[in-house]
Order: sequence, then structure tokens, then C-alpha cells
Amino acid sequence: MRFSLRVSATLTAMALLLGGCAGNYPGTGVPQQSQEIKWGRNQNPPPAKVAGLNSWVQGFKASARGQGISDSTLDFAFRDVIYNPEVIRRSQSQAEFKKSVWEYLENAVSEKRQTNGRAALAQYGGVLSRIEATYGVDKEVVAAVWGMESTYGERRGDLPLIESLATLSYEGYRGEFFRSQLMAALRILQAGDIDPGHMTGSWAGAMGHTQFIPTTYLSFAVDFTGDGRRDIWSNDPSDALASAANYLAKSGWQRGLPAAVEVTLPPGFNTALAGKGKRRSVAEWQSLGVRQANQRPLPPAGTSTELILPGGSSGAAFLITRNFHAILRYNNADSYALAVSHLADRLKGYPGLANPWPADHPGLRIEQRKEMQRLLTARGFDTQGVDGNVGSNTISAIRAYQASRGLPVTGEPSAALLEQLRRG
Repeated sequence: MRFSLRVSATLTAMALLLGGCAGNYPGTGVPQQSQEIKWGRNQNPPPAKVAGLNSWVQGFKASARGQGISDSTLDFAFRDVIYNPEVIRRSQSQAEFKKSVWEYLENAVSEKRQTNGRAALAQYGGVLSRIEATYGVDKEVVAAVWGMESTYGERRGDLPLIESLATLSYEGYRGEFFRSQLMAALRILQAGDIDPGHMTGSWAGAMGHTQFIPTTYLSFAVDFTGDGRRDIWSNDPSDALASAANYLAKSGWQRGLPAAVEVTLPPGFNTALAGKGKRRSVAEWQSLGVRQANQRPLPPAGTSTELILPGGSSGAAFLITRNFHAILRYNNADSYALAVSHLADRLKGYPGLANPWPADHPGLRIEQRKEMQRLLTARGFDTQGVDGNVGSNTISAIRAYQASRGLPVTGEPSAALLEQLRRG
């Protein structure tokens, strides 16, 4: 479960590749020099920051002792902690570009993510089936959460968690939030589930395959393998996937119920009936002319549902159930819950959305955004990669290009900008 800045319709670009996380932990907790360079230790943090953090840690230790954290855990946890500029750099370089729900879905449910999801289901089908039997959450839904959170384990986070949370807490970033996460992380260490050297995550403290923050871990992580540790970090995703299912189950998931189903609306439909909190049974919606849009069947007739129109009246419409709200407990953004639901449906073999893009939407499709990035880079305005994600690097490249041509400097992608780039 990502940090709350990610809980919005903004797709936050946190491509944090995990390195060197094996299934067996040596227990030393001492990072190697190569890891120290990767983690930002080669940036020579200002001595005043280093001294300031050291002083802050001593005060925090006193508070932690008062909450039951042992001296041995504190010494182990903070042994190699130093002020980390990379954490601050990442916290300040999140993507600025706000995507529409359609752009978000197109990225989230890309062909590559579907292909990798099917491969993950084939590889871990036995584990996922047992998780489904235990918690009642569809294996495809668990796989979809896994794909959304860490690209099926490829992006688990590469920063040392205690160091990241200490650096953020010392800087006063987000007030008590990071202090509470740091305290929770110490409780995880004290329980013996992980050691500091392998307790890695994102700059904001999201950890492992399913990106749990420490407080979420304490509440919902489970030891599905039965080895005595709740291990969401290692190459074996079993505990992490079961933990995600446990989270959804305890958030109200109902076995066998879809989270969101695309529907079609009759001509002249009263869109004022749409919106969260405006519940009707499926049978009532059908009496108003609402019909399933493709092969994905509607929930049972008596199911309480709500109608949402995330793209307005010209976009797709969805009936959502209590399971949609369970996903929102994981990440409180409709775009995220729709992405998980739709990706799960694609992994089940259902077709794509019948109306995935409003006809009047001015944005660029993902292939067009990739083309724009390629053309910008070819003209000397490096976007630092071609992935279709319009983050800070691409925005800076657009601004530089616009300035060089005497255009209004907006930093925003558009069809007109792409056409101009095509003309050279």
C-alpha cells in the first residue's frame, strides 16, 4: 500500500528497482559499498545534516524506548544510518503531470502488464489458488494488485527503510506520519521478520511486493509459508500476496463478487443518478435501461451497487460493488480501483473496455506520448527514457523545446505539440 501522496488520480512515477534482495537473510544488516553508492551515500551529505540527524536519532531512541523498543533493536536498526540525500531528492521529484482516468488505465492495464500478469499467474498459480481458498479474494485480483504495486515484484523499492524514514522524520516531512512509520518499522525488526540490511522500500516507506507501509504491515501482513516470518521482501512473493488478500478480506471483500463492471446507458439516461452513495440493486439499474457492456456479466440482481461515470457522460460507465470499496481501502483512488478491477478481468480472459476513451478527450494515447518522447530526445531535449509516462523529465524537455521555438512554455503534452515535433 503506497504512501498517501500516491492516493490520488495522479500516477506517481516511483520506478524503484530492488537490488540484491535474496530469500535468505544473513542477519548482519550491514549494506555493502555498492549498495551504499546506489542508496545515495556517494552524494556527500552536508556535515551539518549528518550531525543533525545523529542528534535527532538520539532523541528518537529515547522516545522509542518508552514505547517498548529494546536497546538491542535500536542499536541494530540505527547502526549504519546516515543522512541520505537520495531520499530527499526522490521525495521532491515526483511526477507533476496529472493523468486523466483514461490515461491512467491505459498505462496500468497495458499489454505488457497483462502479459506479465498471465506469466505470474502461471508461475504462482498454486500459491494464488491457495490464497484465494483461504481469504476468498480472486487470485486474479491479488495478481492485479501485485502488478499495480510492484510490477509483479520487479519494483519493490531499493532504499534502506530505517534510513529513509529517519531522514524524512528529521526533516519534519509530513509531520508525525513518518515518525509513526519509523516506530512501526522498529517493531517489525524487533519481531524478527527482517533485518535492517534487507528492509528496503520506496523513499516513502512502502515495502516489498505489495508495497505495504510499516503500519499496514503490522496490521495485515501474514506468514503464509509458515516459516515463522512475515516476509514481503524476498523473491518468494507468497507472504506478500497472502498479506494483500488478507488486507482486502478484512476491508470487506465478498467472495465471488466483481468489483466493477462496465455497463451501457440508454439514450437520455439521467446521469444525476450516478455517484457514490446512490445505491440501487442491479435489478433496479436494469429497469432503468442499464445493460452490461461486454462479456463481463453483471453482479447478481439483488446486489447493491453504485453507478460511476469517471470520464463524464461521454466515457465508460461502471456499476461498482462493495469490493470496489475494499480496493479503495488499499489505495483511495477510483482510478486505482478501476485499474485493479479491469486488470483482474483481463487476466480472467474478459475483453477490454467497450468505450475506453471519451471521443472529446484532448489527451494523447500512450503510443503518442512515447512518440513525443522519442522525437523530443532526437531533437536534443532528453526525456530520460521512452515509457509514455509524462513526469518531471518529460515536462522539462517539453518546456525547453517550447522555449527554443518561441512557443508558450506550458510543459504540457498535446496533439499540436506532437504534430509540430513530427514536422521537425
